[in-house]
Amino acid sequence: MSHWQPRGTVYGTLLNFCREWDLWSPRMTQEPHKAAPQAPVLYVKTANTFSPTGQDLVLQDGVTEVDIGATLGLVIGDDGRVAGAVLLNDWSVPHTSYYRPPVKFRCRDGFLALPEQITPGQLQDWAALQLTVQRNGERVQTVDLRELVRDLPTLLADVGDFMTLQAGDVLMVGTDCLADGTRPRAQVGDRVDISAPGFASVSVQVGGAA
Repeated sequence: MSHWQPRGTVYGTLLNFCREWDLWSPRMTQEPHKAAPQAPVLYVKTANTFSPTGQDLVLQDGVTEVDIGATLGLVIGDDGRVAGAVLLNDWSVPHTSYYRPPVKFRCRDGFLALPEQITPGQLQDWAALQLTVQRNGERVQTVDLRELVRDLPTLLADVGDFMTLQAGDVLMVGTDCLADGTRPRAQVGDRVDISAPGFASVSVQVGGAA
């Protein structure tokens, strides 16, 4: 059995959880942006980041820790509608830019951990979904999709206002931060598991370059 991989482009969404939006909102009126973003703020996870289930994450180039990015990815079907969803670990190198994080922090090799398969369903099935993040067997975060700034239908509609998602594309709904604005982090030797009811989980061992 072949493991699932995205057939199209994978898009991530920034600032789509209420806690992080609230933390950053005082700065949104400052230079250079001068106002809060009106449309969803998206970025692309390039194909080199795709890491099929069972593969380790190898930290290289002096990176010693990574932000864990537990998220739900909406998979677009042939009719342009959502065909299903997947849990994903949208890894990134810790950074302080909330609005346009440099590609080098998000698009490193293996920085998108994939599950074994898609979970079919509809948007309303996942409106109150909770994702559990464990590091070395200990829960370090619960991501609650009821805390989204744009809920799933709104996010899809707002993205659709300025671009057309193609069959096989994946739209990640965003990652949440902890109370202090950071994300849980992992280092070499850690095992990270992301799970949610009814979904194929994502489990990754973090290793270092030889």
